[in-house]
Amino acid sequence: MKKALLLKTTLALALATPLLASAESQLVTGAGSATANLDLRVVIPRVLFLGVGTGSGTPLATNAAIDTLTFDYTTNPLDVGAGAAAPAASITSTGPSNGTASIPVRVFGNNGQVTITATNPLVLTSGSDTIPFTELTVSSSNGALAAPAFSGGTSLPTLAGRVTNQTANWTYAYANSTTPAFGTYVGRVTYTATMP
Repeated sequence: MKKALLLKTTLALALATPLLASAESQLVTGAGSATANLDLRVVIPRVLFLGVGTGSGTPLATNAAIDTLTFDYTTNPLDVGAGAAAPAASITSTGPSNGTASIPVRVFGNNGQVTITATNPLVLTSGSDTIPFTELTVSSSNGALAAPAFSGGTSLPTLAGRVTNQTANWTYAYANSTTPAFGTYVGRVTYTATMP
């Protein structure tokens, strides 16, 4: 009895399976029209992308390279502390300019307002010597993608509907208003993009 029931169930499923996988159809005999429906679906993944420097050149991909911005007073050491711009501020794989360096930035998000936050230590260090981060400034070429101020500043890029897709060049400058001891001072700013 159980074998017969199992055989009938298996046969019924085998016959019904093609019908379950088939698109809708309708057979009309004689006059009239036949209709069949098809549902369409588009799947858009939730995406959040932030690229700063060379990482902005590969949109929607991960690039682990971290660029280094250098203000170098080697050729004009007497200008240190005098408020003079460094003769060659440069970033890895971007040409130098006088005292400033522009870095390409891109942000893309498709689920509402993106917030970009900057976090960094209070000082750049060379051994036990320091330069305060307040000696550095950053500005943006695009008001729709403002550069967040250092030490916890935030930026709210302009969005259309729930989508943000902005690019800009952020320009960094060193004020050079203090006279620190010799050394190579380092500090890292981390930009974090968040989205609902």
